[in-house]
Amino acid sequence: MKAVYLKKEDCCGCSACCSVCPQQAIIMKPDEEGFLYPEIEEAYCVDCGCCTDICPLTVDGNYKETSKPDFYVARHKSPAVLRQSTSGGAFTAISEAVLQQNGVVYGADYDENFRVRHRRAQTREQCERLRISKYVQSDMGDTYARIKADLRAGFTVLFTGTPCQAAGLRGYIGDSSFADRLYVCDLICHSIPSPLIWEEYKRLLERENDGKLVSVQFRSKKHAWSRENSNKGFVFRIDNGPEQEDDRFYQLFFGAGTITRLSCSKCRFTDIHRASDLTIADYWGIEKYSPDWYDPLGVSVILVNSPKGAELFEQCRDEMVTEERPMEESLAEQKRLREPGQLPENRSLFWEEYRRFGFDYIIEKLTRIK
Repeated sequence: MKAVYLKKEDCCGCSACCSVCPQQAIIMKPDEEGFLYPEIEEAYCVDCGCCTDICPLTVDGNYKETSKPDFYVARHKSPAVLRQSTSGGAFTAISEAVLQQNGVVYGADYDENFRVRHRRAQTREQCERLRISKYVQSDMGDTYARIKADLRAGFTVLFTGTPCQAAGLRGYIGDSSFADRLYVCDLICHSIPSPLIWEEYKRLLERENDGKLVSVQFRSKKHAWSRENSNKGFVFRIDNGPEQEDDRFYQLFFGAGTITRLSCSKCRFTDIHRASDLTIADYWGIEKYSPDWYDPLGVSVILVNSPKGAELFEQCRDEMVTEERPMEESLAEQKRLREPGQLPENRSLFWEEYRRFGFDYIIEKLTRIK
């Protein structure tokens, strides 16, 4: 077999194909935009088809639940948790319910160089590192294989990630006898920005401030939680200096949209049928539908997608204030529950200029436009 996919639009980079290969003939390699794609080493490939059979973008049904989910508004009871969460603290409540079962949690974390990778957490302190949004595609590494090993060892496992990563994991685990101990939680995902541009952006901040980046946080609660402020609040710190705020990465991602992965424009997971047990996100618009629910520290929406999801939701519900809400509210406010985002017409021009002139040129042009 020469390739797992025919077009880049048909690969989300979830790495399920790489993980399932019995010959270890597939490696994930970054392309010229920094996105990971599977590459087959033909000398080791036995043409078994396991990689294409498991792909969440091509398998019939995409591993999604067929029933309609129940929608809830939720807010953690602890103000401290709310201040440290991106939305309303739903992840903290869900993850702690799993930890109390002597379980383990997998989610996106920063390594020592602020590259985004999926990590295993077994304590509350380790889980705290997973709860803040990271607007970069995470490197899955051997996460799927480690989850399978944990399940076989008798652990209860919670996986959190993008919808395509969640679907990839479901395909990888399949109908194994230990699958009942796996809980899958996905996000309502805007799209996936380029890890390469994230690296460039970090280097830019270090050059401009003549120092080493020591902390970063997307969507800090320096600004009150709201849709209007959701593209603000990226704070960083250089060495022992003060916290600073910058929005240029947000502009490239949310504003221009030029650094989004190609497959996001054809996302199979932008509807209410999810490849997960629970889905979490911001409850945008709650101030219109039920003003008493609004909190400047954040409010979450939780979709309960499966009987297992309902079971886990009940286990963590005491940690939150919750109320069932009409599905129509979230459908009106969350565009990614209805359709994928479209790539901008100037996406190709962006990457052409980046390759020809470099990232500093891109930033200078962005500044002039702004």
